[in-house]
Amino acid sequence: MNVRKGHNRGGRRWIPLGGIVHVGAFCVRRGRTRMGGKTLSGGGREHVFHRTMRWGSVSTDLRESVLIPFRDWHRGLASGVVGTPKTPIDLGSSRRSDRENGASKIVPRPSAGRVFTANRQVRLGDVDAGGRLRLDSVARYLQDVATDDSKDVGQLEARTWVVRRTLIEQHRSIRADETVSLATFCAGMGNRWAERRVSLATEGGGAIEAATLWVYLDPSSGRPAMLPESFRSLYQEPSGGREVTARQEHMPLATDDPDVHSMPWWPRFADLDVLDHVNNAIAWSVVEQTLQRACSRELIDIDVTGPMRIEVEFRDAIDRDAVLGGMPLTIVYRATDTALDIALWSTDDKTAYVTAKVMVLR
Repeated sequence: MNVRKGHNRGGRRWIPLGGIVHVGAFCVRRGRTRMGGKTLSGGGREHVFHRTMRWGSVSTDLRESVLIPFRDWHRGLASGVVGTPKTPIDLGSSRRSDRENGASKIVPRPSAGRVFTANRQVRLGDVDAGGRLRLDSVARYLQDVATDDSKDVGQLEARTWVVRRTLIEQHRSIRADETVSLATFCAGMGNRWAERRVSLATEGGGAIEAATLWVYLDPSSGRPAMLPESFRSLYQEPSGGREVTARQEHMPLATDDPDVHSMPWWPRFADLDVLDHVNNAIAWSVVEQTLQRACSRELIDIDVTGPMRIEVEFRDAIDRDAVLGGMPLTIVYRATDTALDIALWSTDDKTAYVTAKVMVLR
């Protein structure tokens, strides 16, 4: 993928921290603007419990060599012990290209290791007019079961995470009033990140699979940190030693790209959480809005109750100023018969907040 040279905005930025936090990643931004020049992209946010502290610029790659130089960043991702590696096995994979990207595929439930389970009732506020469990509701379920898992092992306050990328595969939609059985486990690790898998199923045949790539942060500095040994000892077994990278893969659509459509979108005050940022699940509302519009205009042929695959990358936060400024953000999208690309842009056209891809699941 060719990426034009990006640029940085002046000043510091803020990230939410604390408890179990679902926020974007520490990265250096790259890409291009909607006018074909430069863009800001990277990071993204989704949060439950948090406090604030400063952070630096962001990127489509998490560079292990520069994030925390006083840690053993050069060690392989397969190793679960802190210290100097002594053998090639300790080093793990020597090339990032040898590893799969996190949250890029659905791996099966492990036969051994920790799998946390919970049940949840689908309420009327979770479904669309046809009674289907909406994607933004699924995103909230993913946040909640992650929090419940950490709380169950007594690590709720000791863990600070951010999310870069989420994949949802809906095989059959879940309906109103159904009881959803959720099962979550660790499906892969890096030095400073881990992939969480969640399966959602109902007795009526509803089936949704999801994978989210999380980055672990040092609660003092707010920078990506080495995964603690306590985390590895608990979650290494279900991951099966699978190594993953933390790349973001989407190129945000620009308004001058061929065959694109655009529409305004206003974030609401009710979308803000206690950090004064629009909650991550609202990004999935953007996907729902755009998907329904493309279907209604017969630009795409996707049955929203049937099999579909959706990728979302969280690139930057939508803060209170953007919400109360009274100016709409811009959704840019391109549709084919079976696929939909989406980008949500800031009012000044400099920041891509969210990118998404919706496809028919074969």
